[in-house]
Amino acid sequence: MRISIVIPALNEAGNIGRLVSETFQTVPADQLGEIIVVDDCSDDGTGAEVKALAATRDGLRYLRHASRAGQSAALRTGILAARFPVIATMDGDGQNDPADIPALLARLAAPGTDGPALVGGIRAKRRATGSRRVASLLANRLRDFLLKDDCPDTGCGIKVFWREAFLRLPFFSGMHRYLPALFISYGREVAYAPVGDRPRLAGQSKYTNLGRALIGIYDLVGVSWLRKRTIVPLIAEDSGAAIPLRNGAAQPNDGHETAGSDTRASGSRAAASTDDAAAPTGTS
Repeated sequence: MRISIVIPALNEAGNIGRLVSETFQTVPADQLGEIIVVDDCSDDGTGAEVKALAATRDGLRYLRHASRAGQSAALRTGILAARFPVIATMDGDGQNDPADIPALLARLAAPGTDGPALVGGIRAKRRATGSRRVASLLANRLRDFLLKDDCPDTGCGIKVFWREAFLRLPFFSGMHRYLPALFISYGREVAYAPVGDRPRLAGQSKYTNLGRALIGIYDLVGVSWLRKRTIVPLIAEDSGAAIPLRNGAAQPNDGHETAGSDTRASGSRAAASTDDAAAPTGTS
């Protein structure tokens, strides 16, 4: 199963080149389809580092935003551009270890089959400072209380998931922090696995504890509302094996016209994850 690895980066000179080179060295060639670095309009040497590597490496792509749009937008840009059906994500600061990707992939179900559509990393030994670790712990407990996604480390940037399932999710700024909850809301199974965590070697974090808290509370309200209003019905019958064209010819159903491609991965999980959405419109 070949994958596209998407790495969002903002002012990660000194980190991004090292991370890309390490990824080529550690992810098996029969799994690594491409690496896509999405530069969110950096004003340092991030782009120069990636483009220097791209000149000597096949399978490395560099995309740059014309203006800063945030980490979620950078991820979506890369996922839309990806050529392979499975996505792996890492943060551009080098704190995620690409050597963990094969173990996450081993737990991921093949796209369109039963089993986990997303496997998220859980940092076993956090390298963050004491105040950041405490803030993350409190934020995760609050998020789990409200969303009930059983994700102990939603901030971990290393994840693998089905591209098609991601693209069916509603997009909003900050969604990368809530991917497990969103996948569950859309009837998908998720799983978690321990991964490493490394110190940042260059640059500085783009987030502060206060900034994370303010954005997190705002997003939690929105995501909680979104989950309660999400309904994913099961398809009981699909009699159309092909979609007719105007000229009388037919083409195979690609999964976009009906939800038939979702039914294998939904099942009782969809009903279980949308209990709150079952109330009549206007009652929540």
